[in-house]
Amino acid sequence: MKTGIKISGKATVLYLQRDESLTHARFGFIVSKAVGGAIRRNLVKRRLRSVAREIVSLEPAGYNAVIRALPEVADVDWNRLQQEVLSNVKAAFNK
Repeated sequence: MKTGIKISGKATVLYLQRDESLTHARFGFIVSKAVGGAIRRNLVKRRLRSVAREIVSLEPAGYNAVIRALPEVADVDWNRLQQEVLSNVKAAFNK
């Protein structure tokens, strides 16, 4: 997370690092207790994993990505979360 690109949104922060030695993309998710209880955190993680599957189908392999959920993510609906993460990834790849 110290090296690479950082893109912030209202509900998430994306850290992206290119790694040409990888043959596939790797994703990590950070969802703290500030987001809510265990049920809420697991819902957020399931949504983020679903968005990550879409990203893998769109973008080439060879990068590490970490998506950190901010406390505001608990109030965001599915479509807005998906749109925010996808736009953050596109912005990161254009840098």
